[in-house]
Amino acid sequence: MIEYGLFLIFWYGLMHAFAPDHMTAIVNFSIGKQKAKVMMITLGFALGHGVSLYLFSLLLSDLEIPEQVLAYGDVLASLVLILMGMYLLYLVAANQIHIRKHEHHGIEHAHIWFGHEHHHQNANRKWLSGSAMMGVLMGIGGVRGMLVTLSAVSNDQVSGLMILSFTLGVTLVFAVFGLTIAVFNQKFLQSKKPLRRAVFGAGLISCLVGGQAFL
Repeated sequence: MIEYGLFLIFWYGLMHAFAPDHMTAIVNFSIGKQKAKVMMITLGFALGHGVSLYLFSLLLSDLEIPEQVLAYGDVLASLVLILMGMYLLYLVAANQIHIRKHEHHGIEHAHIWFGHEHHHQNANRKWLSGSAMMGVLMGIGGVRGMLVTLSAVSNDQVSGLMILSFTLGVTLVFAVFGLTIAVFNQKFLQSKKPLRRAVFGAGLISCLVGGQAFL
């Protein structure tokens, strides 16, 4: 029963990761980024989402929160996507998307950044913590589905192995998707015009996906 439960949780993590809001959030963070940074973003998102989703589910199941209250978690996650989309659209409209090319050991390298200034200091830490926090916020929106899954295994008792199984499933999908984005960035977003189009498209899709919760 334990092995079946862990497999069920792992499989649920795989399926859960394919939700449009998760993919949209990863794209919003990863568009135009280099491979190493994209993979760090996806890892942070997966860990933040997986662990927080379980912790929220455990807390809410113990407190027996009404269904009407849990529904606000979906609204919060959708609002986050809309705000992210609006920010990306603002970057395009305000011409705050920058690209500069230079060479390292004879190999041309495109340096992309957003906003008024570009900072190297603590950049990796910022993106890792930011994507992890986004994973936490999106986890709030998935609490209701997790509660249903928890009822099918171990009498709603959450163990460390269950958390690990779910997080591994989520991480596997996010890592493959992040790698795909990284390849796309490297192949097609090495000049300003296609980069602006990609950011605009990501922002528009983010607003549309987030807006589905209010239809």
